[in-house]
Amino acid sequence: MKTAEEILQDKGTEMICVDYNTVICDALKLMTENRIGAVLIKKNEKIAGIWTERDLMRNCLGQGFDAKKDIIGDFMSTNLHSAKHSANVYELMDIFLGKRMRHLLIEKDGKYIGILSSGDVMRATMLEKDEELKRLNAMVSWEYYENWKWERTQIPPIIHNKEGLRIDR
Repeated sequence: MKTAEEILQDKGTEMICVDYNTVICDALKLMTENRIGAVLIKKNEKIAGIWTERDLMRNCLGQGFDAKKDIIGDFMSTNLHSAKHSANVYELMDIFLGKRMRHLLIEKDGKYIGILSSGDVMRATMLEKDEELKRLNAMVSWEYYENWKWERTQIPPIIHNKEGLRIDR
């Protein structure tokens, strides 16, 4: 069963960050270019929050909102959730489902080493299940072949008389 750190190794550990004073329109462009659903917000070189597609929908689309003027720091979520690098996929899914969130920072030795989305974890889970299914199918196929081979040795030979009629023993 994969851990958060192993999923990050497959996915990559790059964390896309923007400055607290970044205009929302620029953050959206960066997210689109990198095909991601969240960016981390840095203030004074430290991670101060996260801004996600949900934050755009929930917090930004009110009256007077201007994506070309408003800064991302005013709309970010400051409640950062993280999981240990050793958390397995089931623990990660429990966090995603229990907290109804889509992005989770991964922590090792007191530092953030990456960010995972619920989609990243779901993909890793599905790939793992696919491999497990392949192994089970191979095992079942081998057992079938072995049983078929054994059963063939147990079948009595069919004997025909001179007239070509079958004689059962």
